[in-house]
Amino acid sequence: MAHITLVLPFALPLPEFAPDLVRALQAPALAALLSRTSSVQRAPAGDLAHALPHESWLARALGLDAGGRPAFAAAAMRGFGLDLARGRWHVVTPAHIQIARSHLMMADTRQVALDEDDGRALFEAARALCEEIGHPLRYGDAHTWFLRADDWGFDTASPDTVANMDLTDFMPKGAQAQAYRRLQNEVQMAWHAHPVNAAREARRLPVVNAFWVWGASNAAPAASPQLATHAVPGWLAAVGADRLASLDRLDGVLARDGLLVAGNLGEAALAADWNGWLQGMQHLEATLFAPLLAAVKAGRVNTLRMVLSSREGLIEATTTAMAQRKFWRRPTLDLLT
Repeated sequence: MAHITLVLPFALPLPEFAPDLVRALQAPALAALLSRTSSVQRAPAGDLAHALPHESWLARALGLDAGGRPAFAAAAMRGFGLDLARGRWHVVTPAHIQIARSHLMMADTRQVALDEDDGRALFEAARALCEEIGHPLRYGDAHTWFLRADDWGFDTASPDTVANMDLTDFMPKGAQAQAYRRLQNEVQMAWHAHPVNAAREARRLPVVNAFWVWGASNAAPAASPQLATHAVPGWLAAVGADRLASLDRLDGVLARDGLLVAGNLGEAALAADWNGWLQGMQHLEATLFAPLLAAVKAGRVNTLRMVLSSREGLIEATTTAMAQRKFWRRPTLDLLT
């Protein structure tokens, strides 16, 4: 019998919208999983955190936490099959930064869609500038690159943490940050007139006018626990061993212990598209929650731990076949509020 942990980033709606969304959500299987439990824990997010609650949770669970900061770079490099040379490596995420009324704001990187050809072209333009100043740049996929910068000791937040937020509070600080800003300016100038961005402008797509560095780590980690992913950013998919194109067939996941991260709610939640969020939750009800509930009741899954998060914090709820027999507990979605 398997012990499964299901991580659902952004499955907790923002408190001001939660009551209405819970009333609109038709998810009896999820209600049973969240109501008939053996344990429930809540954890608030820290002040000005450098990662979202689910990212910090995953870093701890996978042994990729460095002094309270998620350090995903080396694990993601290994997942992409890149040489894990010595040094301090950072995840590099191509991004679109725009000027709001009084501050700079970075768009959700999911909205900066890049195919492999465009990603490679922008990467090569940036690589030449990085390597001129002694910083090797490696390619993972169109949205995930890696930069070696041993002397950059500053910490930056994950792209999802800063998405649609005032960047002032998250920009690198300290003496080494000046080198980062100089490199950023040079890459921005190279990309400004790049044919990829000219074509994106013609198609009314957000141009790639910046990069974000984060998730630094100094050494290759030990092997992570079994991790399956669905609809997650490329860096997280690379950390996992099993990338699920869909959730239609879960037999392989349910047959072994491990972690499953389903990230299909992120884009809607970050955009405050609550209709899209509801549709995503209804999809998970049919493809994930109902099959998991059936597996728990049948004893094929011994323990199911669910980790649901928002910007404000996360909850952990654990259920078992025994807990599902607590018929006196009326299934509700109150835990989402």
